[in-house]
Amino acid sequence: MPKPRTELHVLACACLLALTCVAAGQDSKEGGSAKSQAPSALDQAIAAGQFENSVYRNSWFGFSCRVPFGWVDRTDEMREAAKDPSQATVLLGMFERPPQAAGSTVNSSIVIAAESVAAYPGIRSAAQYFGPLTEVTDAQGLTKVNDPYEFPVDGKPIVREDFIKQMSGVGLHQGTLAWLTQGYIVSFTFIGGSDDEVQALIEGLKIDYSRKPARNKSKAAKP
Repeated sequence: MPKPRTELHVLACACLLALTCVAAGQDSKEGGSAKSQAPSALDQAIAAGQFENSVYRNSWFGFSCRVPFGWVDRTDEMREAAKDPSQATVLLGMFERPPQAAGSTVNSSIVIAAESVAAYPGIRSAAQYFGPLTEVTDAQGLTKVNDPYEFPVDGKPIVREDFIKQMSGVGLHQGTLAWLTQGYIVSFTFIGGSDDEVQALIEGLKIDYSRKPARNKSKAAKP
């Protein structure tokens, strides 16, 4: 299989760096919206998610994800980190505390990203996503816990792989799910201080309603 170009690695790096470097001193702000400030051609439609009552919904892909109450939104900042927003975008980036805030526990997080597969003709299945992703996790010091395995969510063909990293005596647990759908790779990355916490976050993911892209309902007035 031809190795995918670097944009897949860039998205993975953007997610992993934000998740693991929790005390890096990055400048950011509280709150915010899960919507981009200036959507690109790719994310104009797919990134138009809604975040309400602690639930993010993306009607284009047809999934929702519950976020613990009080978490901070860094979607825009993470989206800006992508090298080529015409090929990849972060749909959601939520953290238990601001990424620049030091803490004695893992900064639990949820990052959801989407990338067009058009630029990567070698990728034919969601499982192949984990080839380049594992290269990134290795570079970040995360240890692979298992090989990619089928992890259906509401009947959809999702593939999952888990990682762990020891940070100052604290175990960082990461579960990443990949879904190949409608010409995109959608990745769901969940970070927590234990396997149980990661699993609890994953249980907030639902792919249980039909894709309903926004339509232009405006019509010419009848004479």
